[in-house]
Amino acid sequence: MRIISITPSPEPCAEAGWHASQYQLDGMVTRELVMSLRPLGSLLLMDSLRQPFFKIESHHYMLKGLLGDNSIRVAIHREHEDETKLIKKLINSYETIS
Repeated sequence: MRIISITPSPEPCAEAGWHASQYQLDGMVTRELVMSLRPLGSLLLMDSLRQPFFKIESHHYMLKGLLGDNSIRVAIHREHEDETKLIKKLINSYETIS
C-alpha cells in the first residue's frame, strides 16, 4: 500500500490545536490494513455496519475511515506532527495479499 497524496481535510479542527489531512491510498482500506495499524493506538472497528468504520486513537493523533474506501483521515495535534512519520511508514510498508 502506498500513500499517493495528502490533502488538507475538509473537516475543521484547527481551532483546538489539531489539523487533519486526508491520505489518499493506491488501494482500498481493508480489515487487514486496519489491523496492521493497530499498534498506533486504541482501535474501534465497527465492521458489522453496512459501511464498516474504524478509528484508531492515541494521545496526539487519530486515524479514521471506512473499509472499502481509498483514503484515511489523519488528525494530529500540531505539537506532535513528527509522529506522522510512523503513521506513514506503517501504511507505506503494508503489503496487500493477492
